[in-house]
Amino acid sequence: MLLQRLKSLQLPPTKAAYFSLDDLFFTENRFSDIAGQFYREGGKYIFLDEVHKYPGWAREIKNMYDFYPDLQVVFTGSSIIDIAKEEADLSRRVLMYELQGLSYREYLELIGVCQFEAIPLVAILERAEDIRDVFPVDFRPLEHFRAYQSHGYYPFFREDLEGFHQRLAQLVRVVVEYDMANLKGFDPRNARKLLQLLFILSANVPYKPNLVQLAQKTDIHRNTILNYLVYLENARLIRLLQPAGSGLSILQKPEKIFLNNTNLAFALSGEPPNTGNLRETFFFSQLQSQYSVTAPEKGDFLVDNRYVFEIGGKQKKHDQIAGIPDSYVLRDDMEYPIGKFLPLWIFGCLY
Repeated sequence: MLLQRLKSLQLPPTKAAYFSLDDLFFTENRFSDIAGQFYREGGKYIFLDEVHKYPGWAREIKNMYDFYPDLQVVFTGSSIIDIAKEEADLSRRVLMYELQGLSYREYLELIGVCQFEAIPLVAILERAEDIRDVFPVDFRPLEHFRAYQSHGYYPFFREDLEGFHQRLAQLVRVVVEYDMANLKGFDPRNARKLLQLLFILSANVPYKPNLVQLAQKTDIHRNTILNYLVYLENARLIRLLQPAGSGLSILQKPEKIFLNNTNLAFALSGEPPNTGNLRETFFFSQLQSQYSVTAPEKGDFLVDNRYVFEIGGKQKKHDQIAGIPDSYVLRDDMEYPIGKFLPLWIFGCLY
């Protein structure tokens, strides 16, 4: 993405340049010195990749902002933990963006099936009868849905589809053993226990947490378990569903624990994931980045404190949420909406 942006500027290397900070060159050289020389010689744009692998990167970027006001700096890093840790110091100087995993819509476009604009939630719920017109006549919405759940969230599936789940499992280990070591209050000696906790969750999600049982299974003190769940959520490995009206405290017992996305279920569980788990994990993963999602008293999810959703297969009926305004049943076997019954896959088109 950085290189695409760089190319689109159509400027010579003396005006716009790219550096990857995991290059061996930067073990002996400061990139702020290179940026200073680049700026003094007429540089306008500088793109920095893998910043989290460079010690003290935030301080040097802060200095570059202060010393070279005309220099436009774009930087990326793949360790959200490290990036977030430094965000406060850079908040007045930097606009931060988090790139979500691929939605089902983006996955379909990436594999060349079809291309269409994102569909807002209100359009899905209030103009469901018009949804079919958005798609090509020959579009089969469920044809690639299972494949997306298995490997479509992370775009590197295109590099090695056969080894995708193994590579994803290895990536999880790197996040837990390396990235999380930078978290304040995290003891690296507990990394193995955290991996064990993640495996337990992968086999049970959506998991209604019993913190005492989790502590016993992982040999992690019960007072520490909640902190570790927050660590895993910050690392984008799990998602914590809080009860509706529970307030803003992050250190409260969640109603349910989900994996961050369905791909992780295939990579970590060691056996075929539960279909019901996949349904709910998919829905949560597609909505949480844009909407408030909590656990209602009746139904599976409450969105923006208004819309209630119950999720299931072809036998799922409206009985459990009957009488609740703005309530809907989502089914994973449907192609298009019928009244209050909506297809699950369509919620993969929100972004």
